[in-house]
Amino acid sequence: MNEFVEAMRQLAAGVVVVAVRDERDDIGTTVTTFTSLSADPPMVLLSLASTGYLCEVLLRQDRWAVTLLSGDQAVMASRFATPGRPSARLLLAGTPHHRGRHTGAFVIDGGVAALEAETARVIPGGDHTLFLAQVLGVDYVAPALPPLVRLRGRYRALT
Repeated sequence: MNEFVEAMRQLAAGVVVVAVRDERDDIGTTVTTFTSLSADPPMVLLSLASTGYLCEVLLRQDRWAVTLLSGDQAVMASRFATPGRPSARLLLAGTPHHRGRHTGAFVIDGGVAALEAETARVIPGGDHTLFLAQVLGVDYVAPALPPLVRLRGRYRALT
């Protein structure tokens, strides 16, 4: 591991699951590079590995949903982070979830918040692709729940 990667592992990052409803299937993955970009208009920034399948799908599907995971959802984060994972429908089996009304993408219940977005601009950035997106709606906010963060390669509930 090079020094840059090790340095960045020292920064705590919120853990989210990004989901999109593709023509053939529901796809999702765990992401830690997601942040607010603007309050007026409400916009977010998502960074994905350019070689990943979700990136490929988001380049043709503009609307997607994101669930900001809560501290007790580390298992869900691990499921969606596993290489070669099956359809999001299978990963969510037995887990409360619903489809977002703006995107039709899966929203996981029990997170600290969930929102739906539409990509406004795509920017290549090294080995990643940045998606700048307009927020279409906030599905829910649960400020009493502790968020899930990733720090030094491990998921942790922020208390």
